Amino acid sequence: MAFKLMQVCFLVSLILSICFSIALSRPLDNELIMQKRHIEWMTKHGRVYADMKEKNNRYAVFKSNVERIELLNSMPAGRTFKLAVNQFADLTNDEFRSMYTGYKGVSTLPSLGQTKTRAFRYQNVSSGSLPISVDWRTKGAVTPIKDQRSCGCCWAFSAVAAIEGAAQIKKGKLISLSEQQLVDCDTNDFGCDGGLMDTAFEHIKATGGLTTESNYPYKGEDGTCNSKKTNPKATSITGYEDVPANDENALMKAVAHQPVSVGIEGGGFDFQFYSSGVFTGECTTYLDHAVTAIGYGESTNGSKYWIIKNSWGTKWGESGYMRIQKDVKAKEGLCGLAMKASYPTL
Repeated sequence: MAFKLMQVCFLVSLILSICFSIALSRPLDNELIMQKRHIEWMTKHGRVYADMKEKNNRYAVFKSNVERIELLNSMPAGRTFKLAVNQFADLTNDEFRSMYTGYKGVSTLPSLGQTKTRAFRYQNVSSGSLPISVDWRTKGAVTPIKDQRSCGCCWAFSAVAAIEGAAQIKKGKLISLSEQQLVDCDTNDFGCDGGLMDTAFEHIKATGGLTTESNYPYKGEDGTCNSKKTNPKATSITGYEDVPANDENALMKAVAHQPVSVGIEGGGFDFQFYSSGVFTGECTTYLDHAVTAIGYGESTNGSKYWIIKNSWGTKWGESGYMRIQKDVKAKEGLCGLAMKASYPTL
């Protein structure tokens, strides 16, 4: 009897020991899996660190971001968009915001000149006459997605995309124009340290236009203005107009006629890792990024959205684009996209 009792106790002890060992091994297995994912991510995105200390620090950030992404993606049905582990996964949100945005408000820049036409030319357009959906990509007015890299010149990419679209609509020919010309030569803005689309339009009007991307290629860093490369001019503008602030209906009127430069709060975590779907994520109305609204539409489940062209390469979002919720209750629009919108005139 005593022997049997000893056998039972031994078996119970063995089972408990095995269970305890399994419980301990799971966190270790998970850690090894995460480390493997980080190495694979580094290879995919060509990331190389200076030393083991930096690698360990970046791994900690990567792990934190991945865990948060997976948690948010596992939330109950009703969330209309997905996040993904993209090229920004080893950056904290503060680092990402400082490196990949760059919109500056009017108060931080020199006073604007007089080339702007104050009237909004689409004011009297009937909302009922507007198409149900618009996508300027299908009309040949949008150049392929570009990548500003870690230069905070989103303002230049936004302004250039709007001009490229307006020129194609008017002249029937799509030409990729130079953002680097603005980064180097527009002294009213601050190159990789930020700027504003309206002052970029001012500069382009005053200097006679933009040359092509191929003539003055993008470098992703501040440079000295090469006046010889700014010629010949591929496109000129007569000025620009602002869309009435805090009015998504007015923005719709403008986007129905041409791509529009838009200020937005694009530095949040949800924006950083947006992958697909209609974005309804957390954001404020503190504008820190610039994009281009190139259309609008409605998904099969009835979600209305804007189509925006970003400048973070094709690995972000829907091959570089985002669909973001349209006609929200807040007059500023989601992430403030209706607060500061403007477009060039040709």
